[in-house]
Amino acid sequence: MLNVTTEVSGETIIISLEGLLDSQTTPQLEAVLEENLGKFNSVQFDFANLEYLTSAGLRAILVARQEMDDKNGVMTVKNIPEDIMKIFEMTGFADVLEIE
Repeated sequence: MLNVTTEVSGETIIISLEGLLDSQTTPQLEAVLEENLGKFNSVQFDFANLEYLTSAGLRAILVARQEMDDKNGVMTVKNIPEDIMKIFEMTGFADVLEIE
């Protein structure tokens, strides 16, 4: 189960994830991204309550990063739990994402 919430702060959309981001729940995140990425030049992910992440979720995050790069936008990720950070480090995502 995944809970995706969005909040607008100035010109930034904050996307908070709670629960499991896997092949079953990634389409839920992708729908939120599709609806919102075109409207904002700054996206911030808050992973404080993200419990689990698979390659499907990583792909969605990478696609969002590429879309933001294509339009010279900014994407940041904050509050990454230790287990998720280990995944980012093992996959090289820690090197390509702007982490706060």
